[in-house]
Amino acid sequence: MSDLEAAIKTNSGIIAEEKIRALFPILHQEVNGKPLAYFDNAATTQKPIQVIEALKNYYGVDNSNIHRGAHTLASRATDYFEQTRELVKTFINAPSVEEVIFTKGTTESINLVASTFGRKFINAGDEIIISTLEHHSNIVPWQMLCEEKGAILKIIPIHDNGELDLEAYKNLLSDKTKMVAVVHASNALGTINPVKEMITQAHSVGAKFLLDGAQSTAHLEVDVQDLNCDFLAFSAHKVYGPTGVGVLYGKREVLEAMPPYQGGGEMIKEVSFSKTTYNDIPYKFEAGTPNIGDVIAFAEAIKFINQLGKAAIRAHENRLLAHATESCSKINGFIPIGTAKDKVSVLSFGINNIHPFDVGMMLDASGIAVRTGHHCTQPLMERFNIEGTVRASFAVYNTMEEIDRLVESLTKISKRKN
Repeated sequence: MSDLEAAIKTNSGIIAEEKIRALFPILHQEVNGKPLAYFDNAATTQKPIQVIEALKNYYGVDNSNIHRGAHTLASRATDYFEQTRELVKTFINAPSVEEVIFTKGTTESINLVASTFGRKFINAGDEIIISTLEHHSNIVPWQMLCEEKGAILKIIPIHDNGELDLEAYKNLLSDKTKMVAVVHASNALGTINPVKEMITQAHSVGAKFLLDGAQSTAHLEVDVQDLNCDFLAFSAHKVYGPTGVGVLYGKREVLEAMPPYQGGGEMIKEVSFSKTTYNDIPYKFEAGTPNIGDVIAFAEAIKFINQLGKAAIRAHENRLLAHATESCSKINGFIPIGTAKDKVSVLSFGINNIHPFDVGMMLDASGIAVRTGHHCTQPLMERFNIEGTVRASFAVYNTMEEIDRLVESLTKISKRKN
């Protein structure tokens, strides 16, 4: 039995936090003279030691370019790189490894689809649907495409609790709808959207569906075959992996119909000055030298999640969220933003009469890291008529004691102005 397996078998399946925390070197430090409590996990998760060691090992032992070298280092690096692709395939239950494309992150994955599928298949008068909950990376690429092609961008509204208005979504769909691009879980509010139902509805009018999984893949079971999405985009750094690595899953028949995103090495079969023949998927979309070391290290992050199990992770995070939500609700001046019934572990809020940035700075003085501002969701903040929120987001290594520190600090802060 591995240490990770032992960690979740302790206390009838409840995660033993200290065994998990021992794997994360960054957590064992003081910030401003106080033990670090890291609650900025929706922005990026911290990395377990096995991810850090894998990155060091690549640069210390296996550093080489991949796919074309005849020497041993190139062969090893290629094998490790492609093993990560195999792990991602299983992680999201993709039908084949050829449907798994490595990118720089969720943002590039979405831009790839907008720039290739969009430019080939979206025409003047066609409609693209997104939601009020979207991150800027799932708004701006579609706005740019609509401006270029004369297409129309339509927005799914939300209810006051932060849940999508599904009746309005149904009414927006028509035979003009060519793409629906919606977040699986909101980075700003934590709302989990009923995407399987939404995908079925989009397909009923002949539209494709891109699922932004940046905030869901660390918390929820994401099965692209069960969901039947046409595209899935997510980032390694939000699932305990390195920065600079993303994944785009696409259905084979759709990817094969799309033109390349960039030109260069690897994405070609043959090049002459008269004609270039493009490579097969996924390499058609992976021009140039990729982020080899970080892709290889990403494998260890996937193994970490697989060994713990999403069910155990979700149960632990749900306990943290429930405790934080209940405890913070008793603080004078506490204003929750986003109270959907089904959420990932995100608590977004304001403190009456105190700017979110000031709350964040005062928490930082106590060693507590949160995110403040609009969270790259300015239209969503406008919907609530606020500048921004304080966002505390929880991961598998967070503890109840850390939540209590957050509540104690927020209580002291609120007393200054309320």
